[in-house]
Amino acid sequence: MPRVAAESQEISFDGGCESPTLGELLKDLEYGHRKKDSGEDASVHHVLDLASPETRPVPFLLSFNNLCYDVKGKAASVKTLLNDVSGEVCDGDILAVLGASGAGKSTLIDALAGRVSSLRGTVTLNGEKLLKSQLLKVISAYVIQDDLLFPMLTVKETLMFASEFRLPRSLSKSKKMARVEALINQLGLRNAADTIIGNEGHRGVSGGERRRVSIGIDIIHDPIVLFLDEPTSGLDSTNAFMVVQVLKRIARSGSMVIMSIHQPSARIIDLLDRLIILSRGKSVFSGSPTSLPQFLSDFGHPVPGKENITEFALDLVRELEGSTKGTEELVEFNEKWQQNQSPRATPMTTPYKALSLKESITTSVSRGKLVSGSTSSNPISMETVSYANTPLVETYILSKRYMKNWSRTPELIITRLATVLVTGLILATIYWRLDNTPRGAQERIAFFSFAMSTMFYTCADNLPVFIHERYIFLRETTHNAYRTYSYVISHVLVSLPQLLALSIAFAVTTFWTVGLSGGLESFLYYCLIIYAAFWSGSSFVTFISGLIPNVMISFMVTISYLSYCLLMGGFFINRDRIPGYWIWFHYISLMKYPYEAVLINEFDDPSRCFVRGVQVFDGTLFAKVPDAIKVKMFDTLGNSLGTKIKESTCLRTGPDLLLQQGISQLSKWDCLWITFAWGIFFRILFYLSLLFGNKNKRT
Repeated sequence: MPRVAAESQEISFDGGCESPTLGELLKDLEYGHRKKDSGEDASVHHVLDLASPETRPVPFLLSFNNLCYDVKGKAASVKTLLNDVSGEVCDGDILAVLGASGAGKSTLIDALAGRVSSLRGTVTLNGEKLLKSQLLKVISAYVIQDDLLFPMLTVKETLMFASEFRLPRSLSKSKKMARVEALINQLGLRNAADTIIGNEGHRGVSGGERRRVSIGIDIIHDPIVLFLDEPTSGLDSTNAFMVVQVLKRIARSGSMVIMSIHQPSARIIDLLDRLIILSRGKSVFSGSPTSLPQFLSDFGHPVPGKENITEFALDLVRELEGSTKGTEELVEFNEKWQQNQSPRATPMTTPYKALSLKESITTSVSRGKLVSGSTSSNPISMETVSYANTPLVETYILSKRYMKNWSRTPELIITRLATVLVTGLILATIYWRLDNTPRGAQERIAFFSFAMSTMFYTCADNLPVFIHERYIFLRETTHNAYRTYSYVISHVLVSLPQLLALSIAFAVTTFWTVGLSGGLESFLYYCLIIYAAFWSGSSFVTFISGLIPNVMISFMVTISYLSYCLLMGGFFINRDRIPGYWIWFHYISLMKYPYEAVLINEFDDPSRCFVRGVQVFDGTLFAKVPDAIKVKMFDTLGNSLGTKIKESTCLRTGPDLLLQQGISQLSKWDCLWITFAWGIFFRILFYLSLLFGNKNKRT
């Protein structure tokens, strides 16, 4: 593997003692099994010497011809993103696609990687068509432009989790760790191996190191074809050069590297093998970087001395794009110039020229390349979707990764817990030890209405969580790292303990201080319904974050819906007073069921009296009348009703208050199960939004 020189920070490619490749690790494993089966010493390992003269690289040639791609614009207009683009790249080579912004660089990379539909033209590997083929997906890797990584994981942990997701489960953990160590050396990340990735609030690795980690995640299985969308974007010249050095080392290992790049430096140009320069979707040059000066000279624009040839070429293209004729003349000249050039020698002239694509892949797998999630060397089996792990193992790995990343942000954990505790303490001090008077009953209802709505609004802080993870999820599931439902289940398993802690904290803070009744049994139910409210609120917020990728829009939708639930949930207007055309919203209000549940839990005891004797006049015009007159009024009312009403007579019990609030249809246990069911319902919607809503948007 490459070594990093501390003085120059450049990765060397000379020989030396190298770490084992992934193929060597698998060879060791398979050989050990064969030895064990035959009764021989299984501890003796056979290591495949990939550097020996007898082991020649397996030839691959990726060709694409006459690629065209259009998208529909406004007013039924059609915009052409690719127009008759052709080229080729073989194993061991780096093909770089250049062009100004909007020239079609990323579109071409996506087209070759099979990430666009409605593509016209042909893409072949060793002469066999690849478009709409599952085979390309499993023998390739695609590195997006943005570095989407978990910020609190170290470099080694990030690559180790990638190995657990992508490498065959037949490899032991020690073998996977050996592959990760080898990859760290190959990427020149040895000094940063135990440093966290970092983000705006936590200092971590440098931009160049972060980019190399992103590349490492996708080449953990040593793919045959590697696609990269502007891997040097946002990096200084030194870090950009180091990234391309790593890509050169990957290409020399027998892969083909295809990337888009923006104005490479002279040092980077020396590492490239083929160039394609695009202008508004058309190819204006295709060939070796060494032939570019001659091409420009023949076109009548020789490169001045000491001028960067690609910068000069791109400046010329921009100048022509601004002219009346545009780049048509340059496109036509390029077509004629290509026809006059001698055919480029390709690896197809090697002794392996008779190998078909599947035979080449089979041989490549046996030489050190592996297909993600499979130990099979049969390319036919590679064309079926496969995963490296069982759903149970996937769920465990995902949960472990999330917990490790989450546990290293104690400030977020403490802030969320503190928010719940402070809210509970404020409510406890405001509604301190409520009595059983009519005013105390109304204050209990007000307490419950605010407390239950708080459970849901507190969950809104979860909105950015999946929105940040969305593209990590897309990148990983694109290459079958894990199943979508494994991700959803792990998300549930990780969130439940957190919500339980918040529920207990709020319940302990408010139950006895507010003076809620019922003893231990009521307290346990109070904990459960708060837990259910947190669960349904968190599930709803998670669904919205999976459905709407924009943070601001998702916040607006969440707050608006919760406000409507608050309005229709029975807090401000009883069910029997809601207009018939809005009654349906009352029943889909998330807050209706936990609110009714806590009221039933508090007021369902018929032995508790909340209006006794003269208290019935509180809050009316008769409140200031002397008690003696009120007693005489009771005598008159009692004679009319045929009963005796005293000052101690209970006139309104807890169940009477429930009827007054319009709560008579469900029991408290019905409300609990329905609240939990809402959470499950939104988790299912979250799963469906991931399954069908998070696809590549190019069509």
